[in-house]
Amino acid sequence: MIISRTPLRMSFVGGGSDLPAYYRLHGGAVVSTAIDKYVYVTVNPKFDNNIRVSYARTEEVDEVARLRHPLVRESLRHLDIAGGVEITSIADIPSRGTGLGSSSAFTVGLLHALHAWQGRYRSAEQLARESCLIEIERCGEPIGKQDQYAAAFGGFNFIEFSADERVVVQPIVCRHETLERLQDNLVAFYTGITRPAAKVLREKQRRIAAESDKQAMLGRMVALARTLRDELQNNNLDAFGEVIHQNWVLKRQLSDDVSTGQIDAWYDAARGAGAVGGKILGAGSGGFLLFYAPRRRHRAIRDALSELRPIPMRFEPQGSRIIFVH
Repeated sequence: MIISRTPLRMSFVGGGSDLPAYYRLHGGAVVSTAIDKYVYVTVNPKFDNNIRVSYARTEEVDEVARLRHPLVRESLRHLDIAGGVEITSIADIPSRGTGLGSSSAFTVGLLHALHAWQGRYRSAEQLARESCLIEIERCGEPIGKQDQYAAAFGGFNFIEFSADERVVVQPIVCRHETLERLQDNLVAFYTGITRPAAKVLREKQRRIAAESDKQAMLGRMVALARTLRDELQNNNLDAFGEVIHQNWVLKRQLSDDVSTGQIDAWYDAARGAGAVGGKILGAGSGGFLLFYAPRRRHRAIRDALSELRPIPMRFEPQGSRIIFVH
């Protein structure tokens, strides 16, 4: 039996520039961090030659092609596993539509566990690249590349996406005290709204490809990512809240599906209660709301958003890991 543990992620600035409609033209960049919420994948030999997969539903089939779960099906095909395996997954956070990169974390964790089950080591770079292959090329998901690299590498990073498909992960180096204060000043809320990210991302990619003003907005978001990296590496947190607020204002203009009237109302209420800046995590329209504010303002923000559930999150320095082998 093999068990992998793979972190989810929070993306602060630059999201959308990791979509091929943009980075293949201009190159992209994001600032993001892995968090202490995880996807666990278990791989175990099965007593017969069938395949059993348990997630929100359970499938048992006699050949890979019959699997309905596309990520599992294509991962098994990629690794030439024909049967005799049982796969289960659980997550600390609802697994779809929450904006924390759960699908990519699952794919990275699944590939990690399957490689280990076959007796192979894979680096974070290899896991991220294979996950992009499975999700984007084989399954045709309209997603970018940041989630796979965040899940595989872990840590708090500036990630660049080149037009030639290269991805460079640069850890953000700052004082321990800076990281601790940053984490203390962040507060996240679960909206209770889940949504299929694919719809939002397809519309976003269409508009990015067709409209030069959308490309210009993403260019400004990439510039903000570089600014935020530099400020953090200079141990200056004063700019953090305003930078993510500027990023949110730009992100809302990329697609009509990024926000809703309710999300805007929550965002305005939090700003009125002392939040300097914030954003919806992920593609938009639901999932988690994240705010940056002095810790002394957190109670007022929680009171202003009393119908939402606050969820504590801390940064996770490690990426996908094999945590059990038997």
